[in-house]
Amino acid sequence: MDPLDRKRPLSALLAEIGNDPDPEVTVGEIVHRLGRRSFGALLFIFSAPNWLPLPPGSSTFLAAPLILLAPQIALGVRGPWLPRFIDGRKLRRADLAAALGKLIPTLERIEKVSRPRLVFLFGPIGDRMIGLTVTLLSLVLVLPIFLGNMAPAAAIAAFGLALVQRDGILALIGYAISAASVGLLVIGWNVAVAFFRHVAQVLGLA
Repeated sequence: MDPLDRKRPLSALLAEIGNDPDPEVTVGEIVHRLGRRSFGALLFIFSAPNWLPLPPGSSTFLAAPLILLAPQIALGVRGPWLPRFIDGRKLRRADLAAALGKLIPTLERIEKVSRPRLVFLFGPIGDRMIGLTVTLLSLVLVLPIFLGNMAPAAAIAAFGLALVQRDGILALIGYAISAASVGLLVIGWNVAVAFFRHVAQVLGLA
């Protein structure tokens, strides 16, 4: 990674990756370009699209890399490891640029108000706590829950940007949304159980 890239906003790097004239780019090239910010950036890239209108099943596809990356953060791995078939996978630059174009404006607004603060929430223990939390949230994203993936995705995106910016406020937001996600899942589960019990009673099965 170019030393100058370390000081550039993540939004600028992503825009540059999307605007490169090469029609294709591999996942490994993206990771290499993001350098030491790869973990946080990849968490954001694979979680934030869940806010956008996507075909059914997209959240499960996007959660797969997160399930692979988040445990590495929890284990304290210094840089992301990806299997060769993922690392070498080629993406159409136009598709990547279109997706990034929808996310970068939001990212730019966050970067304007974000800065390193409450840094005690990071480090060997803090980063591992984030990795563990994101691992659990990623398992939720795999589930085909209608509108039930947006809160976990928002939490993961907040954690990703927190790692990039070393912004403890974003980390706290991530933890708060995570707690809310658990509450919503519990409520949703209870509603579903009550519904099926009611149906069973109507049908005389209970």
